[in-house]
Amino acid sequence: MHAVHRLRLVPLVEVLQLDLQLLQRVGVREVLLVTGQQHAGQFIDLLGNGRVQSRGGDQTLFDLELTYKVQVEPGGIAQVVGMARDFASGDKLVVCLGDNIFEHAHADAIASWGDGAMVFVKEVPDPENFGVVAYDGDGGVADIVEKAGVVDTRYHTPPSTDAVVGLYCFPPDVFDIIEPLRPSSRGELEITDVNREYARRGLLQVHRVQGWWHDGGKHWGDLADVGRLIEETGVNK
Repeated sequence: MHAVHRLRLVPLVEVLQLDLQLLQRVGVREVLLVTGQQHAGQFIDLLGNGRVQSRGGDQTLFDLELTYKVQVEPGGIAQVVGMARDFASGDKLVVCLGDNIFEHAHADAIASWGDGAMVFVKEVPDPENFGVVAYDGDGGVADIVEKAGVVDTRYHTPPSTDAVVGLYCFPPDVFDIIEPLRPSSRGELEITDVNREYARRGLLQVHRVQGWWHDGGKHWGDLADVGRLIEETGVNK
């Protein structure tokens, strides 16, 4: 099983280290790091060959086989996943966004993942800012809706408050789904369109996030509070 990790340069490098620790915790060994051109050198300097020690050098934070790729211009998460076709070499793929932090690593859920794709969801107070799950009358996954009324105009309001978070599991055929995608109204290849296709096929499993989750891409101002929360509860458990 391989992993793709999309990185953004952030004030706290510990956020990136936590995400890589999560991937190691769920059993990933080989990781493709995708970042923007302007920050690639800084991340290579920070992460090196994938063996990173704590600041005091008395503890190994993670030990992974890292490969780097550059996303020359913003093109969406699905574009990032598509860049991993050769890297994945026909294996399953775990995708973790570099600005998401989890109390639990969900290693058991990922270990039990079978056919199809799997996404993780968390109830949020502002579902209009996320891709959310639309459920059918039996509680199954009927659709995935990206920013209802703005990106996905089929819906005026979000059909649920269950946001799809930045942790995805895809089978090897994900690249065949990405290849024919066309950019959305905001000019990106949407990961929601990938998840929607798996939902249409009846091959999308939804797993509810345990404990807390933080999306730094939308709420960087809360990182101090997240730091205190990590001290209280731990992270990637």
